[in-house]
Amino acid sequence: MINRNDMLELTRRMTPSRSCFDRIAGAYINDMGEVDESFNIHFGNLSASEKTKNLELAKAIPFARTNDQLKEYTFPVTSKGKDSMWQLLSAVQECGLRNDALMEVLYEQITDGYPVSHELAIFVFHGTYDVPLKARDKQSLWESEEVYDFIICTVSPLVGEYEPGKPVWGFLYPAFSDRSSDSDKIAIFHENPNEIADGLMYKLLGKYVK
Repeated sequence: MINRNDMLELTRRMTPSRSCFDRIAGAYINDMGEVDESFNIHFGNLSASEKTKNLELAKAIPFARTNDQLKEYTFPVTSKGKDSMWQLLSAVQECGLRNDALMEVLYEQITDGYPVSHELAIFVFHGTYDVPLKARDKQSLWESEEVYDFIICTVSPLVGEYEPGKPVWGFLYPAFSDRSSDSDKIAIFHENPNEIADGLMYKLLGKYVK
């Protein structure tokens, strides 16, 4: 189960003045499931308005209704082998989105598993968060307990030319469990929990889930 307070703690570092993100990459997908355009840029190089818009996209994942729209899943051992999505996500996270070849593979895997019938935008954010220690009275201390290194992915329909709408699917990897990184788990977002993206879930976890 996802702790709502953990997710809110993350979103507090997703504002223009306190952004935890250092890089953003993405691709625009046509209605045939093919990449039309892609980009990869340092988050700090965005304009103020672009930062605000993109932060709203990224924040939609951890800010979603926990254990309803956003659920945590454990990668089965059988889905963590060579050429698995778990291996790909781990590599994308570790390189901080700086490997364009890996990003292209990620876009291809997502569009292969997602039923593309209209133009989409896939955005990926890389961030780090110095998780502060908690005192016994649950107040934060200045010392950092660990650095949580993570990626957020959003899939959105295009509502204008290169203009993504609200995310309909996405994920947070590694999971942020008990205020700590857990690379064996992933938090997956569905805007409509009653309409599960079966193809993507199978790609990620190697099995169909309800």
